[in-house]
Amino acid sequence: MWESESECFGGNEYGDETLSATKHGLHNDGFEQRGQSWFVATDIPSDFLVKIGEVSFHLHKYPLISRSGKLSRIIYDTHDGNLNKISMDDIPGGAESFELAAKFCYGIAVDLTAANISGLRCAAEYLEMTEDLEEGNLIFKTEAFLSYVVLSSWRDSIIVLKNCEDLSPWAENLQIVRRCSESIAWKACANPKGIKWNYTGRPSMVASPKWNEMKDMSPSSASQVPQDWWFEDVSILRIDHFVRVITAIRVKGMRFELIGTSIMHYASKWLPGIGNITEEVSSSSSSSSNSGSWKGGLHLTALGITENPETIKAKDQRMIVESLISIIPPQRDCVSCSFLLKLLRMANMLKVAPALVNELEKRVGMQFEQATLSNLLIPSYSKSETLYDVDLVQRILEQFLMQETTECASPSRRAYLDKSSYDESQQGDASNAKMRVARLIDSYLTEIARDRNLSLTKFHVLAEALPESARTSDDGLYRAIDSYLKAHPTLSEHERKRLCRVMDCQKLSIDACMHAAQNERLPLRVVVQVLFSEQVKISNAIANNSLKDSSAETQYQPMVSNRKSLLEGTPQSFQEGWTTAKKDINTLKFEIDSVKTKYIELQSKMVSMQQQFDKLITKPKQHSTSGWASGWKKLSRLGKTSNLENDDGSDQPPPEQTRKTPRRWRNSIS
Repeated sequence: MWESESECFGGNEYGDETLSATKHGLHNDGFEQRGQSWFVATDIPSDFLVKIGEVSFHLHKYPLISRSGKLSRIIYDTHDGNLNKISMDDIPGGAESFELAAKFCYGIAVDLTAANISGLRCAAEYLEMTEDLEEGNLIFKTEAFLSYVVLSSWRDSIIVLKNCEDLSPWAENLQIVRRCSESIAWKACANPKGIKWNYTGRPSMVASPKWNEMKDMSPSSASQVPQDWWFEDVSILRIDHFVRVITAIRVKGMRFELIGTSIMHYASKWLPGIGNITEEVSSSSSSSSNSGSWKGGLHLTALGITENPETIKAKDQRMIVESLISIIPPQRDCVSCSFLLKLLRMANMLKVAPALVNELEKRVGMQFEQATLSNLLIPSYSKSETLYDVDLVQRILEQFLMQETTECASPSRRAYLDKSSYDESQQGDASNAKMRVARLIDSYLTEIARDRNLSLTKFHVLAEALPESARTSDDGLYRAIDSYLKAHPTLSEHERKRLCRVMDCQKLSIDACMHAAQNERLPLRVVVQVLFSEQVKISNAIANNSLKDSSAETQYQPMVSNRKSLLEGTPQSFQEGWTTAKKDINTLKFEIDSVKTKYIELQSKMVSMQQQFDKLITKPKQHSTSGWASGWKKLSRLGKTSNLENDDGSDQPPPEQTRKTPRRWRNSIS
């Protein structure tokens, strides 16, 4: 349909009218270019020169004024009746669009494509080529092509929107940007089932496949479309047009996970300083789509739409960062915390508006438990003397704690907690998030503690920011304190004590206690507290039975993974001391087991001897007749015993001493 219409547009009808104007004797075969000048191949010499930049057009007045209201007004309304030269440097589309408009005025065939339609439409508006001058003028032709051809094609809509970047504000005023954005958003949100995408990465037989035609095609099971198929195509747009498309897509109900992933994809392409997040984007895309990640699109860069992201100026990068922050969906987890921290790093480096930086810090605080240490080590781009931006991490931590408190204190949250069907795992998730943040902050403190310019106050405030319940073990905090003491050997005794107050000796594992007991950098009072707490643990272990001992060990000792991480994070300067401490711990455990075994054996022997002694002194007295008889029996027994012992040749004390022996033994036992 549009091929035949373009033939009519090419100028056969208008060419007949031109040839019938014999009074001018005008006849042309086309345009000829000689260097930077264009000439019309005609028998009549040109009488009007249009200069656009360095390009000159040698034309005739009559064809121009018959279809251009602007040129007609310039030529006839001027006081100079012999005007034969004008300059039109402000025409949208430049010399290329004016060349097509001039050919249209001469009735020469012009091929309308997605690459030239936007510039030609703006140039037609600039030249005022309306229907008032002639029916079927250039504005009508270009508007019809935009509405019925471009907006029905995904590929053409992308190309036209890309070409509108150099046509501001004409493209905005003519609603070309809005209409293309709406068309792209509608197609991106449409259900891809039943559509055969025969142009996604493969050479297409049709130059501009139409959306309606593709919907009528039978679906192919081998070429099912993933939900993120539009990421690559949309990412070639300029940031302001990308924002327009994403805004339109959000209005039409696209899932916020896909919107967030498309934003991450765009940032990875146009912000070289944000780091390599291609793997992160692809993993997010695969989780949000059933068909895997998408790496194709229309490959519009093959059509000449190329731009090197590394050549973007700092001002443009700042605009990109600010725009991306403003369009991130408000829902939690729509983008990863790693991406937010990388974006925050660039925002600080590029001096983004403080309000947007504050908003980004709040977003990071919403999912701070997902952060990693490498992303948290943001350099200080201000005049601060510290190597890393500690104040930034402090603000993010405050946002995290504030949001945790707000969620727990909100009426809807309290009502949710009061329901009988409430799952206690929800509370566990909140506590686990705080524990993960506590481990992250401890690792961050260990890293920044090596900075000699880090003040004790900043270290102390950041270490005390988390509540005590967030840390089940203070091993990581002890490692950070030891690193700070090693990097700041000139601290006074008072400052050392103040630093160590943030640590609870009762929460140290046996490995950490043994290391702290041999650490000469710690204050003496802290070492005594560590030894005392360890002594209490050993005493409790001896007093309890074996089952309670095992439970006590699990209560005070961290998991094996924590010990390994503590050992790996320990500075190399006291790795040998750490190994020696572990050997001493094993020896101490062996000695404790030996003492317990001996104690049990002695206790059993004592019970046995006590029973034998009770049998000797508590004989039943039922058979005794009188006091004299019983007395003689005792004397006879004592005499027999003494005679037997004397016969054996052993030296025994007299009977009086023998009678006192049981009383002495009882006193010793008691």
